[in-house]
Amino acid sequence: MIRPNKLANKNFLSSLDLSPNEIIHILELSKNFKNKKLNIDLNNKNLGLIFDKSSTRTRVSFQVAMSRLGGTTIDLNPTTSQIGRGEPIKDTARVLSRYCDVIAIRTFNHSDLEEYAKWSTKPVINALTDLEHPCQALADFLTIQEKFLDFKDVVLTFIGDGNNVANSLILCGALLGVEVRIACPKGYEPNTLVINKAYEIYKNKNLLKITNDPKTAVFGANVLYTDVWSSMGEENQKEEKDKAFNGFTIDSDLVGKADKDAIILHCLPAYRSKEITDEVVESKNSRIFDQAENRMYVQQALLSCLLY
Repeated sequence: MIRPNKLANKNFLSSLDLSPNEIIHILELSKNFKNKKLNIDLNNKNLGLIFDKSSTRTRVSFQVAMSRLGGTTIDLNPTTSQIGRGEPIKDTARVLSRYCDVIAIRTFNHSDLEEYAKWSTKPVINALTDLEHPCQALADFLTIQEKFLDFKDVVLTFIGDGNNVANSLILCGALLGVEVRIACPKGYEPNTLVINKAYEIYKNKNLLKITNDPKTAVFGANVLYTDVWSSMGEENQKEEKDKAFNGFTIDSDLVGKADKDAIILHCLPAYRSKEITDEVVESKNSRIFDQAENRMYVQQALLSCLLY
């Protein structure tokens, strides 16, 4: 029976903290958790959650994942703890290291996450920053693998803002050798450092394409993926972005240009009729709610590898 392997890196701050083999191992563990073929007991180990941003799927999936592993979770809400009062990260991280066995952090600045990891003696997990959303990417590729069995010849097209989700899809895709196409308006491309790093990883540089034309990007694609146009913290840009992203909605016309068996993904929450139509969300091609469920299984797998 498959058992969790210890990861080379203590922390999971970026998709780059995993090797291709470690990603495949986590996905295999995830499937075994999902199919109830694997049972791991972490003996009451504790997960601390520090969430500076609101959350539904990430918070609940982490809490349920830890519970299913026989562990407990402490919600360290910044508004009801000294974190929100401005206690230095280096102090918080060192204290929590003495209480918790692992800490998952959802925050704005990626540098804050790195500061926690610098001072923590226990593993730190990126539960989302403005730069990356690596746990989401693991669930996305598990959902893709469930449909296509492997990643050979799979084309993943992301349409929308070159945000944290796009960045993690690019990096995880590069590690797995998956063709990733990003279609976004000019000026909204993914992080340049992320793109350059992905090109370093890809054996075939043609497997990463950044374009401003969604119709070209979806042609023959196996996976169509989108996210909200304005992320948390960008509320003041909403009107401007809504104008810039006109024509970047995943609708039935765009889906029709993809492969006939293409699946639809969205990390949720979705603004139906903006980045994606209601018809597409509810279509037979949609795997959006399977994708959301898979967050729980990949986090069970990840926590197992960090703590078992």
